[in-house]
Amino acid sequence: MFPSELIIVPVIFIGLPWIIMHYVTKWKTAATITTDDEALLDELYQLARRLDERMDTVERLVSADNPAFKPARIQHDRDVDNQPLRELDRLVAETRGTRK
Repeated sequence: MFPSELIIVPVIFIGLPWIIMHYVTKWKTAATITTDDEALLDELYQLARRLDERMDTVERLVSADNPAFKPARIQHDRDVDNQPLRELDRLVAETRGTRK
């Protein structure tokens, strides 16, 4: 064997697969949601719930002053509008239940 063959063969059979697997692993770990991400999503979800409750209060106050007022957003008391929210609540509860 020539000296160049002693370098090329290990590079092809050891170095190249190692580099490929290294970057595949980096790619897979970057695509996952971390614990910090889940905490941030939970915080944002709770904030959205509080803001929704505030909007309900404001709409209730405005409709008390103006009976012709019709809110243009999702209504809190309609089953059609509440179904996605119930599904989200169920998923959050399942996630919390499995982690504890």
